[in-house]
Amino acid sequence: MGIEGFKERYVNPYTDFGFKKLFGTEMNKELLISFLNALLHGEQTVVDVTYLNNEHLGAYGGERRAIFDVYCENDRGEKFIVEMQNVYQQFFKDRSVFYATFPIREQAKRGDWDFRLAAVYTIGILNFVFEEDRYSPEYFYHRVMLMDVERKEVFYDKLTFIYLEIPKFNKTEDLLETMFDKWMFVLRNLTRLMERPAALQERVFEHMFRAAEIARFTPQELSEYEESVKAYRDIKNAVDTAHKEGFHEGHEEGFHEGREEEKKEIARKLKAMGLPAGEIAKSTGLSSEEIEKL
Repeated sequence: MGIEGFKERYVNPYTDFGFKKLFGTEMNKELLISFLNALLHGEQTVVDVTYLNNEHLGAYGGERRAIFDVYCENDRGEKFIVEMQNVYQQFFKDRSVFYATFPIREQAKRGDWDFRLAAVYTIGILNFVFEEDRYSPEYFYHRVMLMDVERKEVFYDKLTFIYLEIPKFNKTEDLLETMFDKWMFVLRNLTRLMERPAALQERVFEHMFRAAEIARFTPQELSEYEESVKAYRDIKNAVDTAHKEGFHEGHEEGFHEGREEEKKEIARKLKAMGLPAGEIAKSTGLSSEEIEKL
């Protein structure tokens, strides 16, 4: 395709390449630190992060593995899983909890150990809206912790899930006040922008826009980005097609309820397009074994 083949000036953060380019590389970890601090709303400050191996195998050979988009720890040893999720899955919340078990279990120590754990944060950047919250346009930042139901108090403060419903964020540039607002605006609008908005004058955004500029990519990066864009578009097109077909057949709730047949049909389309099994699994929630049988 070449640089001239892209209408956009900046990378699409919803692609696997774009997300990891901005948030998953050592040279751009300043962006990840700023983003995490914006999400935490000043309750604590992340000073530095260390990237960790993002692929995790089960304790036993046959167990399901987990591959995180970005996995890191801060200077206090607290763990952060950061995931971009483009497509709704029936058991998305279950998947989040399952993923959180890996940074919990890996803290176990041999010999005498008092079970003290460092905090674990799972952050989901969602390019979709939770079905149960679709009529709550202002409710797009979800912070979930273990709660004592009777007392309505946090029971355990070391396991936190944060979900951002990006499609609900509609603030325009003139309404951006906090760093959280600004990062949400970037995630929602980056590919539509042709220059850095005046409201985003902080140094971290100067760095971010420079890193996101497609014209600065090396030939190798450009080739990888082209493949990532193709995979992203194929997935979105397959999902949109399956949803429309479901709607016309009289079950509008189809994909949003995660109907197994629709998920398999999407997987078949993606498989026919030549997408890797890992991408198909992440987009549909099906296992590699299920995909191989299609």
